[in-house]
This record gives sequence, structure tokens and C-alpha cells, in this order.
Amino acid sequence: MKVACLQFAPRLGEFAHNVRRADEILDSSQPGRLHYLVLPEMAFSGYNFPSLEAIVPFLEPTAAGPTTQWAQATARRFKCHVTVGYPEITEEHHYNSAVTVSPAGLVIANYRKSFLYYTDMTWADEGDHGFFAGSLGALGNAAMGICMDINPYKFLPGIWENYEFANHCLRVSAPLIVLSMAWLTRLLPRELSIDPQMPDHETLAYWIERFRPLVEAAREDPTILILANRCGVEGDHKTEVAYAGSSCVMCIQGGKVKIYEMLGKGEEKLLIVNTADKPKYAVTQ
Repeated sequence: MKVACLQFAPRLGEFAHNVRRADEILDSSQPGRLHYLVLPEMAFSGYNFPSLEAIVPFLEPTAAGPTTQWAQATARRFKCHVTVGYPEITEEHHYNSAVTVSPAGLVIANYRKSFLYYTDMTWADEGDHGFFAGSLGALGNAAMGICMDINPYKFLPGIWENYEFANHCLRVSAPLIVLSMAWLTRLLPRELSIDPQMPDHETLAYWIERFRPLVEAAREDPTILILANRCGVEGDHKTEVAYAGSSCVMCIQGGKVKIYEMLGKGEEKLLIVNTADKPKYAVTQ
């Protein structure tokens, strides 16, 4: 399976610019035949909205707004599945969602984030169907989450080892796990500009830790894990947040974690991985 993560630095509230930037990266990368393209959480709206009032102009109808239309056009163009995050509105609720479309441009999944981060809580409701598990067409069965979903629910004390999302993946025996993310880093913005092609190793280690149940299960069949994060900085000096980048594709098998490839913490780039190839890196526990 040939998969790609489109990592870039969306600007808050600049939808048209962000779409152009994503298209520029795709055009310059010339990825050829793909099976699956995954973009970050809220890829075209930006993420760090301070309130419901601020995000209202960017809310989109369920799997029918401009983000979905972009996904459909891109899926047809590259003849691949596409997953991309967007802020969703229904008659009564708002959700942080990710839509998935088939190579024919048909909507096959619309997942709503279950575990909300502090920023989400200013405008979004918790997803109403739990973590995703189901068919993604020709890609087969998959589990899907969005960013904070891999953390303990609301960071409540005493539940670190519940590993809710990882155990969900284990229960449904998902051979493919997909995460669309806007994951923050503890690095300062000025630190992100130092060796931007290097990943944020602390973030990578944390992601792997949050899948400990899958590692410890030591299943013989491989589990492919796609983590599509964004990079860059949003906000002014009072509300500034920095993102970890470091998008990667991993394989968990036989109690071991291997990484096919990963991007740097500050790279705007299309990460392309063929899971039929041998992973480049082995993670030591």
C-alpha cells in the first residue's frame, strides 16, 4: 500500500491560502500512484480558534462543504482514498471531524473526534459514535482517530493506563490505524527553526507510548499506523502555539515498533511510504 501524509503549516482562518498551499505541495511532489492520502486535523481552517464565534465562518456542513469537495477532487485526480480534517456543523451540534472519500470521490466515512482537547472545548461537541472502526473500501478495515483521541480522556487523573484508543484498536483488530492531527510541541517557536528537517523525538516517543497495548499484544500480523500531523505556528505572542510536525508511518508487529519514514518537525512536505518496503528505523524500547 502506498500512503502519503501531507504535512504543512496552515494559517488560521485563511482557507483559500491553505488549499493553495496543499495543492502546491502535491503538485511539486509528483507522488504518482497513491492508495491513500491523509491530511492534518482541520487542515484548511487552521486549528487554534479561541471561541465558537471565531470559528463559525469556517464551519462546514457534514461531508458536504469545501473541504470535502477538495477531498473529492483530489481523490479523483490521484485515484486514491483521501482523509482530511474539518470543522463540522449540524443543525444542533459542532464537531471536529475528518471525512474520508474513495478514489471515485464518494464519501465513505465521517468521523467525529471523541476526546476533545482544551481548544476544541471552546466550540465543539464530543463525537456521538465513539472511535471509528469500519471499512474504508479497498483499504480494508481501519480504526480512525483525531489527535487528542490517543490521550487519556480529558487528561483525568488515574486513567493514564486506560489507553482507550489503543485498546479500541486492539479490540477491533484493525490492521490499519489512521490519525489526523494538529499535535502541539513543547518546543518554542524559535527552537522549531533549528534543524526543521529533524523530527520532534519527544513527540514520537509519546505517540508510541500511547499505543503500548498494541505493542505488548505482540500480534504476528502487522498493524500499519499513519500519523498525519501539521507543523508551523499559530496565534500572536499571547495565544501562540507551535505544532510538532513529525508525521510518520509506523508498523507494529510481534511486539516491535518500526518506522517506515518520518518528516521533520518543521517540514512542509509530502511524506510518501510504500508499506511493502522494509521500514527504515527500528524503535528500541
